Amino acid sequence: MTRNRVQEDAAARGVRIEFVERPAAGSLEEAAELLGLSPSDIVKTLVVKRKDGTFLFALVPGDRQIAWAKLRAVVGVNKLQLPDAGQALEATGYERGTITPFGSTTAWPVYADERIAGRRVAMGAGEHGVSAFVDADELVSAFGAVLADISD
Repeated sequence: MTRNRVQEDAAARGVRIEFVERPAAGSLEEAAELLGLSPSDIVKTLVVKRKDGTFLFALVPGDRQIAWAKLRAVVGVNKLQLPDAGQALEATGYERGTITPFGSTTAWPVYADERIAGRRVAMGAGEHGVSAFVDADELVSAFGAVLADISD
């Protein structure tokens, strides 16, 4: 059960997490509506591949996109890309749409957009049809995440 991996990792990090089951959603906007949230309250966890083959997590509000130039500057590299679905699964143990840094099979560095600070957000919970609600400040602290302007 991938939800158990998420819960165990969150507990080990001292992060309170609430799982909310929801019907399948065809889009982030639809998921937000089902949860009674605005799209900005859902944080997308994106797996990003570096040139050297390692990965990182980028946490971005649902109504925004990665600003590649900003993220490259913060990471200190000149090339980043989104891996295909198979590479993302291999790197994290989670399918797209369920990805979270909690319980990832490898603890990749986390970069979070500064707009999530001070908010309670929903994010992937390791399983389809489930969202994990967390305090974004606890999340950032638990992972030692870099909080920066990384989205447009």
